[in-house]
Amino acid sequence: MIAYIKGTLVQIHEDAVIVDVHGVGYEIVCATPFAFQASLDNQVTIHTYHYVREDTQVLYGFRNDDEKLLFTKLISVSGIGPKGALAILGSVDTQAFIEAIEREDDKFLTSFPGIGKKTARQIILDLKGKLTALASMPAQSSVNTPSGEDASGIQEAQEALKSLGYTEREIKSIIPELKQEDTQNTDEMVRKALALLMRK
Repeated sequence: MIAYIKGTLVQIHEDAVIVDVHGVGYEIVCATPFAFQASLDNQVTIHTYHYVREDTQVLYGFRNDDEKLLFTKLISVSGIGPKGALAILGSVDTQAFIEAIEREDDKFLTSFPGIGKKTARQIILDLKGKLTALASMPAQSSVNTPSGEDASGIQEAQEALKSLGYTEREIKSIIPELKQEDTQNTDEMVRKALALLMRK
């Protein structure tokens, strides 16, 4: 198994990053690729999970071992595949997710795309009591982020747009609309920003 990739971050795409390791480019699928924006063109270490099936091989990437562990626990649940696990990692505060499992909050769990009541119950059955070691993890990608983090989310999105070739003037023209978005997830903000820019 490939535990991590260490090399130069050369590209960031909507759902993946490319890391150059001695001339070999590794495509690593991530929940929030633009979280690595600050490391573009620099040395980076990305924790990875090598997903192998008969018809596919994919490298999934994470910012730390805790994120990777949560991912592996999620895909062990019947009804949740890698895409579903990444969607959860990219849009929820990890502690809130763990707390929802511990209090058996079906309503919270079914708020994620593709998670129905049956799968929510399966998550609780399989993972309750098994994620408490991660409960001390710092909150990441919370939908209800403090105002101090709002600015950094906007800033990360702006940097991502600059790297895609948009001018400062173009970016500033959509900031007011971007600030009205409910999410502070950088990738979601970038997608919304691109949609807004396409209309101008």
